[in-house]
Amino acid sequence: MPNPENAARIFKVLSVDTRVRLIELLKHRCLCVNALAKSLDISPAAVSQHLRILRDADIVVAEKRGYFVHYRVNAETLDQWRKIAEKLLDQKPATTFILAGN
Repeated sequence: MPNPENAARIFKVLSVDTRVRLIELLKHRCLCVNALAKSLDISPAAVSQHLRILRDADIVVAEKRGYFVHYRVNAETLDQWRKIAEKLLDQKPATTFILAGN
């Protein structure tokens, strides 16, 4: 069973559709705030606020390139989150009980 606090944190981060869209965009390539804002049709300030939350959750990594900061998905964290979600949503019992015979 996944740690309930970790699972709740993951789903809280993913509970905002803009953050999900940001992750989806960043899975394909690195982008800066202005490119993300243009793709999502929201302000750069709004993108920055969402990226701060995603960085704090370690799902997005910032890389300085000249005057700009480009963002990418942290593949390791994404894989960990996928495993946690799979464990939580798996319909099989976490443990198997052995029934004693008569």
